[in-house]
Amino acid sequence: MTQQKTNVIIGALLVFFAAVLKVTTFPYSVNPIIAISLFSGVVITDRKLAFMLPLLAMFVSDILLEAFNIAPGFYGMAQIGNYASLLLITVLGFGMKKINVIQVTGFSIAASLLFFLLSNTNCFLFDSITYERSMQGWLTCLAAGIPFVKNGLLIDLGFSVVLFVTYWAGMKWAHQKVAA
Repeated sequence: MTQQKTNVIIGALLVFFAAVLKVTTFPYSVNPIIAISLFSGVVITDRKLAFMLPLLAMFVSDILLEAFNIAPGFYGMAQIGNYASLLLITVLGFGMKKINVIQVTGFSIAASLLFFLLSNTNCFLFDSITYERSMQGWLTCLAAGIPFVKNGLLIDLGFSVVLFVTYWAGMKWAHQKVAA
């Protein structure tokens, strides 16, 4: 099987997995979309596909949230910033040169913190009612998101480990099969 076909199969499975988890665990947001963004930047060799995977995972899950009347899947301008955050996390993944425990852990934590910072800044910029337009308003907005960081870090790290270990095991199995 070619690398392109492998990437498409991995991509389709990840999009399905992410969408189902995001919808079924709402409102707790136990989903792998940030880990998928990082994973795509590291593993998917086709850069267009690497950028498309997390966006598609988020888009499909947003459609499902709307379709099943679970929650607003499309909620405004701040959401555009969240989609852009996923693209930046994919770019972050381009910088991971080696898949090992230290790299996966460090990059996963960085991706979580980047998403926290950007998503809360989006909220500050586009929610003119809740936060005053000042440095103190931005800091208040960031502080309001802190309770979500701990869970986000654990969820993102857990899914990153699952994705990268599964990928590593699959590649090892494929190489053994070819060698046999």
